[in-house]
Amino acid sequence: MDNEKITRRGLLSGAGQAALGLGMMGAAGLTPVYGAQNGRAAHDYGVNFGEEAFLPKRVSAQEKVNIALIGCGGQGMSNLNTFIARPDVNVVAVCDPDSKHMGKAAITVEDKTDKAPEQIKDFRKLLERKDIDLVINATPDHWHALIAISAFQAGKDIFTEKPISHDILEGRQMVNHANKLKRVVQVGTWQRSLQQFLDATAYVRSGKLGKINLCRAWKVQDPNAAVMGKQTTKPVPSELDYDLWVGPAAMVPYQDNRCHYKFRWYFNFAGGMTGDWGVHMIDTVLQGMNATDDFVMPTKVMSLGGKFFTGADDDRTTPDTQIALIEFPGWMLQWEVHVGNTKTGPNGLAGSGVTGRDHGALFIGSQGSVLVDRSGWSIFDAAGNPVEKPAPIDMGQKMSGLPAHVAELIASTKSRGTTRANIASMHKTTTVCHLANLAYQAQNVLHWDAAKEIVTNDPKAMKNLSYQREYRKGWTLPKA
Repeated sequence: MDNEKITRRGLLSGAGQAALGLGMMGAAGLTPVYGAQNGRAAHDYGVNFGEEAFLPKRVSAQEKVNIALIGCGGQGMSNLNTFIARPDVNVVAVCDPDSKHMGKAAITVEDKTDKAPEQIKDFRKLLERKDIDLVINATPDHWHALIAISAFQAGKDIFTEKPISHDILEGRQMVNHANKLKRVVQVGTWQRSLQQFLDATAYVRSGKLGKINLCRAWKVQDPNAAVMGKQTTKPVPSELDYDLWVGPAAMVPYQDNRCHYKFRWYFNFAGGMTGDWGVHMIDTVLQGMNATDDFVMPTKVMSLGGKFFTGADDDRTTPDTQIALIEFPGWMLQWEVHVGNTKTGPNGLAGSGVTGRDHGALFIGSQGSVLVDRSGWSIFDAAGNPVEKPAPIDMGQKMSGLPAHVAELIASTKSRGTTRANIASMHKTTTVCHLANLAYQAQNVLHWDAAKEIVTNDPKAMKNLSYQREYRKGWTLPKA
């Protein structure tokens, strides 16, 4: 998200006009810019877009949306800065059990808007404010469901970080509550609004690759981010309400290496790299392999892995190396996580054009293949040769990344329309990720009944954390 902004002056220059195409985003009434260089084998868009291209031209006071940020860590601040750049948004409150994080967010809001937001440690108090229209839910994964459902019950729309849930049963309840209470939800999988992913998945859906019976998706983790090391229990920092931070999860003694950003490498709080990046890359595969975003779900899942890089002398509980084989009707997906050098060398999976990419989604068809990641997309023929001039893709709306994702959400809160990364579709993607982790936890090939959302061949598997959890005393998952 450290994109360099394109200034209005740069766009109006002759060079800027020559380099960029202009498209209309009708739903939001905006004019985004995009770099759709379709005549090359490797479709590297080569232009980073900031918020400015997606901002409304005029906003009345009545059109402004009052928002609040819940979760003021790194991801929360990234989201906040995108929202705060919009003239149609007022940030009225920030919330975090860590007063330092909350204070930093408040200072950011005041510096950029000259208005100090209210600082509220407990999200339940924040949701009592009647003037809040929308909340950003950028909390750790184990908090996503409870805060989202509480927001729905309080009449708020929501931008919620991915994965939407800590486990499958939480995700189902999020969908049920959002539908029942008619809330607008945008999930933070902003690849759904990034141009090369729109183009690549549309090309796959066109059928030009022939029969696709195998897809691959992967993420290589930075070795520095993978290692948690061994730590002993420490006193809780004075600025952190640790009891509130743990919330519905099982209480474990405080350690620096399993709090804040590092929580994601512990099954008690998150789903490891499969929950973190799998929701992005597996989602791309599902979009390409389905005619709509109402995805056909898998029938069987198996997954192996372990702490092969970090070893036993490390506190993390999620695998640093994991391969999941996921069987759908008529095709399979291979999902891979491993630790490696993410800057140079053959980091990706072996296959057409994959070498050197630390993440990606690869569609392998009888007539060719498509590879897409955040740098662009490529088409190859059946022999693995680059295709120089693919047929142009007419997607109508041309969008790019988080700014477009937020723009569509704001428009949808007013139209009450369905968002690009809506809760029902993203529950399906997230469930596939949870199933990969569930098969790893159960150490079994799991048979999945998508209609009932149950494992049919191993009922004991559903006692694992990726399917459900027992909430800590004082917390309850609402049912709808």
